[in-house]
Amino acid sequence: MNTPPIAGQSIEWLLMSATDPMLIVDRAGHIEMANPAVEQLFGYAPGGLLGQPIEALIPQRFAHSHVGQRDAYFARPRSRSMGAGLELSARHQDGREFPVEVSLSPLRTPDQQVMVMATIHDISARKQAELALQESEARMRAIFETAVDAILTIDEHGILESLNPAAEALFGYAEAELIGKNVSVLMPEPHRSRHDGYLAHYLGTGEKRIIGIGREVEGLRKDGSVFPIDLAVAEMQIGGRRMFTGLVRDITARKRNEEEMKRLLQEISSANEELTNFAYVVSHDLKAPLRGIGSLAAWLAADYADKFNEEGKEHMRLLINRVHRMSGLIDGILQYSRVGRVKEAMVPVDLNKLLADTVDLLAPPPHITVSVAPGLPTLVLEPTRIEQVFHNLISNAIKYMDKDAGRIEVLCEDGGADWKFCVADNGPGIEARHFERIFQLFQTLAPRDRVESTGVGLALVKKIVEMYRGRVWVESRVGEGARFWFTLPKAAARGAR
Repeated sequence: MNTPPIAGQSIEWLLMSATDPMLIVDRAGHIEMANPAVEQLFGYAPGGLLGQPIEALIPQRFAHSHVGQRDAYFARPRSRSMGAGLELSARHQDGREFPVEVSLSPLRTPDQQVMVMATIHDISARKQAELALQESEARMRAIFETAVDAILTIDEHGILESLNPAAEALFGYAEAELIGKNVSVLMPEPHRSRHDGYLAHYLGTGEKRIIGIGREVEGLRKDGSVFPIDLAVAEMQIGGRRMFTGLVRDITARKRNEEEMKRLLQEISSANEELTNFAYVVSHDLKAPLRGIGSLAAWLAADYADKFNEEGKEHMRLLINRVHRMSGLIDGILQYSRVGRVKEAMVPVDLNKLLADTVDLLAPPPHITVSVAPGLPTLVLEPTRIEQVFHNLISNAIKYMDKDAGRIEVLCEDGGADWKFCVADNGPGIEARHFERIFQLFQTLAPRDRVESTGVGLALVKKIVEMYRGRVWVESRVGEGARFWFTLPKAAARGAR
């Protein structure tokens, strides 16, 4: 080896002007020169490294082996560029360790002594970046291996490069059977024959048909079975290569559920149509004879009043009342069946005017006062439905009033996301055990021959309120009246589902 001789002044100038950390070590391993950059790297004061053994800059556990390596190097000195050797650990003056990369250049003094110049780079940032990349790759590999959806990667020619276990299970192939094959092997005809054309068209024009979009297509298993899949494809660049990753989900169950839902909706639509027809038949075929019975009973009661004794008169009264109740029951059932099926136009409804008209229509008896809070909101909904709610609640309060001075109040509160309405009375009240029962169809608390009731009104109220995504409930104590509350979400009040 011919190592160039060095002039002390020129080499010292070279080291001191270099921005890279550099030092010169003699054959005995002592530091002969060290520039400011290397002093700063290891935390030494100016001149603090001179005369120190090079092993002072190496972790103690490696110092002994380094002596042997140093002797071997000086026996056969040679240049070693940065990155050509092993990565090393260095020791800062404060004791902390950090990774470094070292390049070596042999030198020869005018008196033929061999020395070595070392250039040292701190690679802590690079190691941290490499560690972060390794961790990221490990996480991605874990996701790839454990994902419940099938994941495949192909190159720009459509050749499969990797499949995860979920893809193997989904398509029935082992990864080794598919690697190197065209992804079209997983597609039924005519998609298989067209796939390469689709890919070439995208690569040539950039026109996306599925890349980054996702769509429902069909997959082909190893056993030849075809099944529906949801496919999303992402494009990526790896080392200058264009790659595509496909995320595949078997949607057989979802498609089956969609078909079942479609069938059920068709059945519901048919049932609703039949119910509408049935309601019309009930209205026409039952109410016509009822009107005849009612007219005949009224005629008998008027024309033969002097022929009936008290018992006969009571029977005629019960007959006429029950005809009226039956007629009201049919009307109530029709109203109940129409809620949610027969749609009205959604229009702004001024509740102040609606309540005034409702109270006027009900014509409360003189001993009952109905008061309505001022400043009620205007809501966009079906006017007939909201009128039915207030009409039934107020008419119930009138019907069951047992006080000589009856009071009924209609109140409204702003509940934030809801409007809260209340119809309160000072009537007989309701036992708590009946709070749920009274909202069920055909349920009444008073004997039907004492209070005419179909048992439909509160059930109708509940159905209408819940149609608008509200709720209804009652607060009451026996003898202290009742407060019927219901809410209408402000958003839902602009359009029922």
